[in-house]
Amino acid sequence: MQVQNLTSSDQWDRVKTELRNELGDDVFSNWFGRVNHEDTFDDAVRLSVPTRFLKSWIQNNYEKQLVGLWKREHNKINRIELTVRGALRPRQHTNPVPKALPARRISARSAPFSTTPQFGSMATSANIPCLADTGEDAAAGFLNGAALNPKLTFDAFAEGASNSLACAAVRQMAAGHEGTLNLLYVHSATGIGKTHLLQAAAIEGRKAGRQVAYLSAEFFMYHLVPALRTPAFPVLRQAMRSIDLLLVDDLQFLHGKQGHEEFAKTLEMLMEAPAQIIMAADRPPEELETLGTALRQRIQTGEVVGIQATDYALRQDILRKRIFAARRTHPGFSVPDDVADYIARYVISSARDLEGALNRLFAHNQLTKQPVTMQLAEKTLHDLVRIGEPRSIKVEEIQQVICKHYSVTKADLLSSCRARTLVRPRQIAMYIAKVMTGRSLPEIGRRFGNRDHTTVLHAVRKIEAMVSKDKSLSQEVELLKRLIHA
Repeated sequence: MQVQNLTSSDQWDRVKTELRNELGDDVFSNWFGRVNHEDTFDDAVRLSVPTRFLKSWIQNNYEKQLVGLWKREHNKINRIELTVRGALRPRQHTNPVPKALPARRISARSAPFSTTPQFGSMATSANIPCLADTGEDAAAGFLNGAALNPKLTFDAFAEGASNSLACAAVRQMAAGHEGTLNLLYVHSATGIGKTHLLQAAAIEGRKAGRQVAYLSAEFFMYHLVPALRTPAFPVLRQAMRSIDLLLVDDLQFLHGKQGHEEFAKTLEMLMEAPAQIIMAADRPPEELETLGTALRQRIQTGEVVGIQATDYALRQDILRKRIFAARRTHPGFSVPDDVADYIARYVISSARDLEGALNRLFAHNQLTKQPVTMQLAEKTLHDLVRIGEPRSIKVEEIQQVICKHYSVTKADLLSSCRARTLVRPRQIAMYIAKVMTGRSLPEIGRRFGNRDHTTVLHAVRKIEAMVSKDKSLSQEVELLKRLIHA
């Protein structure tokens, strides 16, 4: 006997709306964009998904959340049944030789793979479902990769002096011109445009008829590497060889020996295919502490291009493009020149913050119907405005100041010598590096003579304790910080 009024699309729409609010648009679209409501009966709701992988993932990570949301619709619901659409399709086991991949184009926007890990469910590979149960599904998952944002095109990318070289290189590789690079590594701080460039390359490459795979380093680690250890490997390997352009984002999140080894093998295999590879990370390859030396050196054999912080002219161009895009759908929206100039001058952290600032003004305008004014901008954007923001500090600058202040050489500072005249300056330098740069303990250790992260942690804790008790040392450390900032 079916529960009354529970199969309506309105109730499923309400559940999806709540789920989207709780998970965010990206995670919801990636994992629930292709989930269908099939039936509701007695104490259960039946949902269907397109793949076994997606079924396993939702069961392991979202089943309780789904049950809770459905209970709001009817308190008798206490379980979710997930079925795979077309799961009764017979499998082919007669031919042990991997079949050629289907020629059909696979839409990246329909891919159910998130570019963001769900913390708490990815602590170990043991509780992560395999990418697929069959070779064809594994290949399709790899070719799908992470979802693309159709708005992140080259036309929407604001090009300026700080990013022109990276943009030109990525454009050429996306088009597959003869004589272009085979391996490109792009690095910049967060929010400067790396992901936009890579996704634009994926979109452009597919328009040109190329076989493109766009994935994050986390997708590679948590989905692709486990699949390489299954019977799906031969077909998955064939899929890799069919790739014309591979794009790997957020390489700084690739960690673990096995992940390094598999990624290095994948690079070599694709380079032999031949294929073109574009990678992006938030720092130069030599500073990727999570990668092994061999892999860093392999990456450095390609072209390495940095994107610098946005300048005033580029920020103006970014705003112009975003305002123009907003006016195409909302013609009444406008931003006075003085407000645009204010944002371009003082919202300087990243291009992402520029968009965030404009989105706030747009939302306020649409909700209140009040025009955008300078007064509104100053009130709404106060937390994004950075007037006289301090520059970023490098570890090398800290070492120079410490060496000069304590009359020691940099070689002494980085040496293994345990003389008292060197230990204290070294520990203070490590402590300040941790406080002022935001670098990880392993990164700091490498820059101080390849020391272990536990050594850095000991130094940081020791100086923290001494500063809290010794007023003279506290004043000395503050003086050093001011000298480094100068």
